[in-house]
Amino acid sequence: MPLKTLPKTSPGKTLGLESLNADDPGRRRLPGLLRRSWFSLNQTFRRRIAHTGITPDQFTVMRTLLEGDAKGMTQRELTDLMSSDANTIASLLERMEACGLVERKPHERDRRAYRICLKPLGRRKYGEVRDSALSLQTEILSVLPQKKREEFLKHLDLVADACRLAAEKIAK
Repeated sequence: MPLKTLPKTSPGKTLGLESLNADDPGRRRLPGLLRRSWFSLNQTFRRRIAHTGITPDQFTVMRTLLEGDAKGMTQRELTDLMSSDANTIASLLERMEACGLVERKPHERDRRAYRICLKPLGRRKYGEVRDSALSLQTEILSVLPQKKREEFLKHLDLVADACRLAAEKIAK
């Protein structure tokens, strides 16, 4: 049976969709919307920065490092801040280290850990890609009224936190 499409409405009008059951085919679904949004955003960003040799994940590592502790971050801290898994981050950091974008320095207190720091090439590459990232974010958010953009991001942050908490409950 084909999925029903939702009728288009003008801003401010509701269709009473909130009264539909959570599994009604006519209702918007969180997982599909999040996946479609993320996939489209990631693919668009990937295409826009392909000429730089940097991937969206590498950009996220560089941004996270620049916004974090000036001494660098541990792999665990990066994994948590990027909402990723340890193996993915380890592999990503190995590739970035081989390209000269980051370096690992021994942690000053934990002999088992390393601090990940951006090298000068990583800082230059970040600067090269940053404008594309900001431009894309502005373009995507422009579909929302200016006054609603920060509220949308706040709500999306709440949803992300709720997803993390749900996952933590299962892990315990």
